[in-house]
Amino acid sequence: MLLPTLVAGFLLASASPTIVSLIPSLTEDLFAIGAGPQVVGTSQFTDYPAAATRLPQIASFASLDAERIVELHPAVVVGIPAQAGLVGDLRRAGLHVELLRDESFDDLFSTLERLGALAGREREAAALERSLRERTAQLVKSVPPGPKPKTFVVLEVSPTIFTVGDGSYIAHLLALAGAANASGVSEPYARYSAEALVADQPDAIVADRQSGLSGALDRPPWSALHAVRAGRVYVLADADILERPGPRYNEGLAWLIARLHSHAAQR
Repeated sequence: MLLPTLVAGFLLASASPTIVSLIPSLTEDLFAIGAGPQVVGTSQFTDYPAAATRLPQIASFASLDAERIVELHPAVVVGIPAQAGLVGDLRRAGLHVELLRDESFDDLFSTLERLGALAGREREAAALERSLRERTAQLVKSVPPGPKPKTFVVLEVSPTIFTVGDGSYIAHLLALAGAANASGVSEPYARYSAEALVADQPDAIVADRQSGLSGALDRPPWSALHAVRAGRVYVLADADILERPGPRYNEGLAWLIARLHSHAAQR
């Protein structure tokens, strides 16, 4: 009786490997494919879903507690390439670490597929991808015809303006929403000059609530923008639906469509 019990326990453990997630978007992905019970550690700023907020926070974007992670005995640790410099101690301790790309729209789905494989949730991941793509197609069909409003995304205003480039996941959502990315830079995320912004005169501004934009609209360069004077400034109450490349991205897409096409955004 003991051997079958041990074998059954081994199979269960193999089928449900435990996971530490070093980034909130990956945590959301894992919960969305039903692997939430397998997550044993998360990162700072993990705030969705509610169940994830009750897990140990053992990392931030720029640091991690290697000793605590090792003590959790995860089968795999997942993060993003920007965290490559943080995971050396984990790999030296013998932990399986995978860093999954998160910059482009396609990365969202390849990451979801890989997390499904790592968690033993391939079918769930595939079903979620189908559902997300179907909803995206429906939303894209709802975009009204007409000019594409040139939209500038503000991630930060001080000490320098920080925005998204054409290589980013967010710029792809703008395109799906029937808009154009006003920055025109090629890298996914970039600093932007105040002079260039005034010269560009975007049709609309989209901002993270924590960017500091709301308190700067009465000062240059923002006060010199036609979009600001016309009230075409849209601030996300929950920036995560747009900025996190995770399973809630369609909420961000729907938000963009509703705001950017609420009236003709013409210069």
